[in-house]
Amino acid sequence: MVSRLTGEPLTAEYITADPSFERVILPYRQVLERIGIGLSVRVLDPAQYQNRVRSFDFDITTHVWTQSLSPGNEQREYWGSGAVDQPGSQNIAGIKDLAVDTLIERTIFAGDREELVAATKALDRVLLHHNYVVPQWYSLVARTARWNRFGRPVDLPRYGGSAFPDVWWYDPALAARVGTSR
Repeated sequence: MVSRLTGEPLTAEYITADPSFERVILPYRQVLERIGIGLSVRVLDPAQYQNRVRSFDFDITTHVWTQSLSPGNEQREYWGSGAVDQPGSQNIAGIKDLAVDTLIERTIFAGDREELVAATKALDRVLLHHNYVVPQWYSLVARTARWNRFGRPVDLPRYGGSAFPDVWWYDPALAARVGTSR
């Protein structure tokens, strides 16, 4: 983890706009230090952070790419070569890869669900193989905080977390128990 040209150790800067996120990144820094990589953490004001991300002026940050059950055109914006040089694009990993572009097009123009699933799995394998991102975490549950005045079906949709508020409804009996002043 040392530059052959300068002899300097590899270092990177992690940027965030949320000071509370240091608790997540500091253990990561310890792991990197074990393999000889130095990581500094810089908390920026939100405007400066947004400008740095939009202009791809960072080493490491946290980003979320929301996905649907039917991936499509958004994949070009996330991973496609056409978005890599567009300031403000979602291709913050800087991916410019013909194989990725080909798989994105196969995903978008899949003729049926089976072809879509196959193309999406292939795209996922290629993206994972190149280690463009370091996954941080995933939760199988969606946490919500609310006054208990909502009803919901016994069987929730298979995908979509708790589906709040999409399949929830106002329940007068529950609201009466909670009280209207809350």
